[in-house]
Amino acid sequence: MAENEEIVEIGEKYGEIKMGAGWFLTITLASSEKYENEYIEIAKERGGQKKARFNLNPKYARILGEALIKFADQNSLE
Repeated sequence: MAENEEIVEIGEKYGEIKMGAGWFLTITLASSEKYENEYIEIAKERGGQKKARFNLNPKYARILGEALIKFADQNSLE
């Protein structure tokens, strides 16, 4: 588990996972002024530029995390 701690950094309203070739998977708690609500932005980022992003309603964050763990377990992923 110590190996995973080196590639994952979590701070207040921000987290990142180091991937290969300079890529990061970033997780940010953001808010929309237009709609006056919070959302979670998950983005693939390299060199400070976001290449792909996905917005998630915060009420589904834990469900997504648990589903990813279950998916990894059932498919023998690390």
